[in-house]
Amino acid sequence: MIAFDNVAYSYGGGELLSDVSLRLAPGSFHFLTGPSGAGKSTFLKLCYAELLPTAGRINLFDREVRSLNRDEVAMMRRRVGVVHQDCQFLDHLPLAANVMLPVTVASRQSTSDDLQDLLNWVGLAPLADALPPQLSGGERQRAAVARAVIMSPDVVLADEPTGNLDWEMSLRLLTLLVELNKMGKTILVATHDLNLIRAAKQQVPARVLRIAKRRVQLAGADL
Repeated sequence: MIAFDNVAYSYGGGELLSDVSLRLAPGSFHFLTGPSGAGKSTFLKLCYAELLPTAGRINLFDREVRSLNRDEVAMMRRRVGVVHQDCQFLDHLPLAANVMLPVTVASRQSTSDDLQDLLNWVGLAPLADALPPQLSGGERQRAAVARAVIMSPDVVLADEPTGNLDWEMSLRLLTLLVELNKMGKTILVATHDLNLIRAAKQQVPARVLRIAKRRVQLAGADL
């Protein structure tokens, strides 16, 4: 589904990632760890062609990213839901409209029942008409998950989704990601929270990738 073959990425004259070879299989659950500045966000952006490798090959859904034109990249990204670290919203639009933005941009058809079901799933149905500034941090993160999956993607990428949340809210967000994985979605979460990883491992066979010395490698089972 997502395959890296001897991938490197350079930034500002220096190599941030090098010689990365791995595969994220359909239906897998992975965490990505590493110190701040190690390249976790960069790795995620490579996973949905926001960035292109400076060396090596990346295949997304059996297509090499360099072979894709602009329209093909846009179509491919519909199969990838992204929960960004800053989870930005349009403050003048209510929550429901923000969640629906990917559908609106793609000019797809979606029913109000679909949206209602999704908001019920993330526990935000009573806040459908609320504006983003009225939401708590946890509510914003759950809204970000809803927006990421509104197009029913095959892959969900999350960049430090619990970084600003307390433990109870972090577990609620983890529950949503675990449920998505049990639906067959491939999940990749960048995080520094080892307790979150341990909690996930009690529910799903999650694997851990670690960035160290510019390499991305499978971590041991000691987490």
